[in-house]
Amino acid sequence: MSSAHNKSESVQDALDALDHGAEPARTVLRDAVRSLLAELARVAPGRSVEVRIPPFGAIQCVEGPRHTRGTPPNVVETDPMTWLLAATGRLSWEDAVSSGRIRASGIRTDLSEWLPLHPSG
Repeated sequence: MSSAHNKSESVQDALDALDHGAEPARTVLRDAVRSLLAELARVAPGRSVEVRIPPFGAIQCVEGPRHTRGTPPNVVETDPMTWLLAATGRLSWEDAVSSGRIRASGIRTDLSEWLPLHPSG
């Protein structure tokens, strides 16, 4: 099995853990976050928005003006669990942003057009 395949399986493994009332293992959550970030970069190619999920990863995505220096004007940041829930449709983008669980600054940061990235199962 390729590592990419293992990472995509980790999304389902993380969701299965949640369904059983457990927190996903750190490595499973890490791989799930990275898999979902890679999928977002694939479906929303570009470099105008930076999506940060510390400590596991960050990508640039969404068509538009490319950012090259300093603090990006369009930034999305959240914790790994919130990203897992939002990216799989278990938490709506609107609810995550309005509750402050996702911080989105800039005019291009509404990612709801591309979510969910993976069915919530």
